[in-house]
Parts: sequence; structure tokens; C-alpha cells
Amino acid sequence: MSLSETVSRIDRLSDDERECIEICNEAAEVCEWCADECLGDADMEECARLCRDVADIASLHARFMARDSNYSAELAEACAGACEECAAECDRHDADHCQVCADVLRECAESCRTMMAA
Repeated sequence: MSLSETVSRIDRLSDDERECIEICNEAAEVCEWCADECLGDADMEECARLCRDVADIASLHARFMARDSNYSAELAEACAGACEECAAECDRHDADHCQVCADVLRECAESCRTMMAA
């Protein structure tokens, strides 16, 4: 069963919440990939560090939303901020993995901001 199929089975989630969970998980995955690709390059250390931070925050936020945690709004704010900072760092690099990561992170930040406004 895919992640979207699993998330769709959680009845109490709105479409926006489902989308946010999915994009947070995608952000975590792409950040792990980007961080791994940056390893060993001194010019990419900040990118790798920020990607690892986002991977942790985004996956935690997805889990908190799935279980309807009272702390989800605070994590949405932290996740959006981390995604925006990391996307800006990734934009500084020409590597394909950085560009893909930046695109996903901007989408994740937007989705998390939607969750904050809900």
C-alpha cells in the first residue's frame, strides 16, 4: 500500500492535511537524498546540515498530523521555516539534487503555512 493510500484511510483528515502529510514525507525523502549527495564536499556542508534538519522536522510533523497532535501547528511553523531556509540554501547550488530539493521544499513550506492558517 502506498503512502497516499495509507493516508487516505485516515478518515478525519482533510484534503489539505492529507496533502501536507504527503509533501512532508516527500520533503524528508528528498532532503535525505540531497544531504547524502552533499557529503564530502566542504562547500555543501551547510546544505547537508539544513537538509538533515528538514528531514527530521518534516517527518515529525507528518507523524504529528497523522495522530492529530495538539503540537501540530507549532511543528507546521517550524517545518515551513526550515523548508524555506533550506530551499534558499539549495538554490545557491547548481546540482540537480539541490534544485529538485528546493522545488519540493517550497511546496512543503506552502502546505505547512496552509496548515498554520487552518
